[in-house]
Amino acid sequence: MPAMPSPTLATSVSSAPHRLSLWAGLAVILAWGLNFPLQKTLLTAMGPEGFLFLRFALMPVLVTGLLLQQHGLRWPRVSRADAWALLRLGFLGQGLHLALSSYGIHFSTPFSSSVLLACGPVFTLLILRAWGLERLRRPQLLGMAVAAAGALLFMSDKLLAANWRAGGGDLVLLTAAALFSYYTVAAKPLIERHGAVLVMCYASLAATVPVLAYATPAALRVDWAALSPWIWLGALWAIVVIGFLTWLAWGWVNAQRGVARTAPLIYLMPPIAGVAAWLSTGETFSAVKLAGAALALGGVALAQFAGQSRPAPVDTSPAAT
Repeated sequence: MPAMPSPTLATSVSSAPHRLSLWAGLAVILAWGLNFPLQKTLLTAMGPEGFLFLRFALMPVLVTGLLLQQHGLRWPRVSRADAWALLRLGFLGQGLHLALSSYGIHFSTPFSSSVLLACGPVFTLLILRAWGLERLRRPQLLGMAVAAAGALLFMSDKLLAANWRAGGGDLVLLTAAALFSYYTVAAKPLIERHGAVLVMCYASLAATVPVLAYATPAALRVDWAALSPWIWLGALWAIVVIGFLTWLAWGWVNAQRGVARTAPLIYLMPPIAGVAAWLSTGETFSAVKLAGAALALGGVALAQFAGQSRPAPVDTSPAAT
């Protein structure tokens, strides 16, 4: 009879994946936070349509390669109902979400983009309530009110100055956050039946044709030859690493740690984006803006976690970009 491992050894072995998943989650959040200034630079260089064209021209190659690696030429079949659900998921949760995120970041600032996209859990809770999947508790309602007040305070400088371009960009970002929340909720039953990777891949393919049809005319007017090698390298990083590999890594982290233990890492993203924007673009932050950001994120955290005795139904990410 083989010897039983000692309790100390067993604990060490079982905690190793937990520690690895924590470090992986922190690495993903760091990459997402640093991506906001890069995304702003890319959108300035090639425009939102140019970036969307590149992303949705390259993403099908990546997801097709992943599907071939996992399933060969015999890709899993889905029912007709699930096929229509994946089409809606791809068009709204990936295509329209990523298009609005690109326009929002283009018109706004990196720090503003990170804060407003991190408000996604509030929209997730509202969708769950609207679909009759969850009842909202008083602390959650209070958190939503605090988050809304913080968001208004955060955007107040632009609204009072009648800076409609930047203020409009912030409103577009909130819409993008709501669409990603729709993706989070609508994808859950599909993921339970088909797995997270298959749903992400099929939804990406479903979004490809409509986004390319929209972005191609403007992309043809971009002077691609004038883009520097650093812009091309940054675009490859943003699409392959941020838009593809970190999504897969985040799914693995959630599977290892659980959504409830992973979601709080999201609140590290705006500070990272703010520091990165300050160092790279010289973005400045007034006391009112910082107070609004803290109030908004505090309200989101309260709405997401207050009074919950079970794992939070939220898988927030800036999938955005």
